[in-house]
Amino acid sequence: MDKLTKEEAIDIIRDAGFGFLATTEGNQPRVRPMMPYLTEDGELLLALLARSRTITQIKSNPNVEVCFVDRKMWYCRVSGTAEISTDLSKKQIVFENVPMLRQYFAGPEDKNYYLVAIKINAVEVMTPHSRNPQQIDL
Repeated sequence: MDKLTKEEAIDIIRDAGFGFLATTEGNQPRVRPMMPYLTEDGELLLALLARSRTITQIKSNPNVEVCFVDRKMWYCRVSGTAEISTDLSKKQIVFENVPMLRQYFAGPEDKNYYLVAIKINAVEVMTPHSRNPQQIDL
């Protein structure tokens, strides 16, 4: 199989619609489904409720991973460094592009709306036909 392209990796992320965010709590991995938004600058943004345990986990250990699986069973693992962001323009982008957030937040300025920005450090993709995962630069 040919080497997968950056565009194919982005397609996996967008087609999946949601990914599984992994953080750690002590020495225990914690995984949950999330709906991150991939920006044109190659940053993953996601919304959290103020009471989310994920915030404490990220503050304690900012190393995270998000795994996306699309309908063809192609997967993309995105490793990165997460931070809690107060950037209102980024909150607006996520709020506009993830319609489901309207059931949780009144808008980008909602006090219960926390934003996580993930700086991508590594991307690994694989298809059912691949023998080995491939590293991709986003």
